[in-house]
Amino acid sequence: MTPLVEHVFKAALDLQPIERAELIEKLFQSFDRSSSKHIDSAWAEEVESRFDAFDRGELKESPVEDVFARLNQR
Repeated sequence: MTPLVEHVFKAALDLQPIERAELIEKLFQSFDRSSSKHIDSAWAEEVESRFDAFDRGELKESPVEDVFARLNQR
């Protein structure tokens, strides 16, 4: 890291957790993501669809340990 980036990073560590999260969000949004808006929209629809299916009892929950174990098998 450059000295400036190191300075900013150390200063950010002094922020409250919510402030750090807001800073992360602003930094993330600073990237040009215009080409991925359709992907973001599709994922948002998918997430809503899955929440709705879960609420209707069509999907079951899984313990986080099981989810990570399945992911690690890939």
